[in-house]
Amino acid sequence: MKQVNGIHHVTAITSSAEKIYDFFTNILSMRLVKKTVNQDDIQTYHLFFADDEGNAGTDMTFFDFNGAAQAKKGTNEIAKTSFRVPDNRALLYWKKRFEKYNVKHAEIKELFGIQSLEFEDFDGQEYVLFSDENDQGVKPGIPWKNGPVPEVFGIRGLGPIFFRVDKMNLIDHVLIDYLNFKKTDEEALYTRYQSGIGGNGASVIVIEDKEHPQAIQGYGGVHHVAFRVNDKKDIYDWIQHLNQIRAPHSGEVDRFYFTSLYTRLYPGLLFEFATEGPGFIDDEESYETLGEQLALPPKFRNKREQIENMVRHIDTKRSDKVFEKEFLGFEE
Repeated sequence: MKQVNGIHHVTAITSSAEKIYDFFTNILSMRLVKKTVNQDDIQTYHLFFADDEGNAGTDMTFFDFNGAAQAKKGTNEIAKTSFRVPDNRALLYWKKRFEKYNVKHAEIKELFGIQSLEFEDFDGQEYVLFSDENDQGVKPGIPWKNGPVPEVFGIRGLGPIFFRVDKMNLIDHVLIDYLNFKKTDEEALYTRYQSGIGGNGASVIVIEDKEHPQAIQGYGGVHHVAFRVNDKKDIYDWIQHLNQIRAPHSGEVDRFYFTSLYTRLYPGLLFEFATEGPGFIDDEESYETLGEQLALPPKFRNKREQIENMVRHIDTKRSDKVFEKEFLGFEE
């Protein structure tokens, strides 16, 4: 059975496309690489924040569903998204940055021998920064070169994804027997699983939680997590595998920027397989102007006028702006 290459992206729900753009751009210094619409609900924005080039394994995306209620955190959910920073010193920088911008955060702690820093956005969406200081696994991306955070401290991809579940035996079976992860570590209520060459970019951390009620999805919560696969051939192989284990799935879905396959193997958790490419630099946008216009896959371009009338304008132009690098006393 094939292994996934790591985490491809995480998609969450926000109460405000404008606010999440501001938070990721000006505080997290992640680059908006695509401003498009939800291909299954074209009245809804779909924003992709990633590394400097929009590489697979670096992007967190957001829907802003109209009228969505706030998520109710609980068990059986994709609980937290994490990001990778270069080293332990970078975590000190981020702690100071969060203090400056009044971002709710915890103290730096260690999990599985790795330093980490938890924080939240305005919706209560839960995140963690993980240090890559001794990471030997999946290669990181490239921090946004023109953003406000110096590259030496910048976010450079997705780290471990946290699941909160009440059925450890079932998630263990799903991850190991269905998805070919390996269980590598246990620490208190946390269990770490890794795929492929492992490391921060290919890890899932499961939290056992039998105390809280079932989570309810909404803004401030995660919609789904996507795992990296090489190409369409891998998608077809995973379709065959899901058929063999009689798992429900979407079949191949062309998202233009990548090809996808969706399945639910554990209650409350939506998994996607997504190809490494073709990526976000395409016929509509060059590297220099990624995320600045409303981008549409070819199948929606004949509806551009209709779509532009449905979604409000958000100014995301940055190619004419210069962000001053904020060292916050951590000069090299």
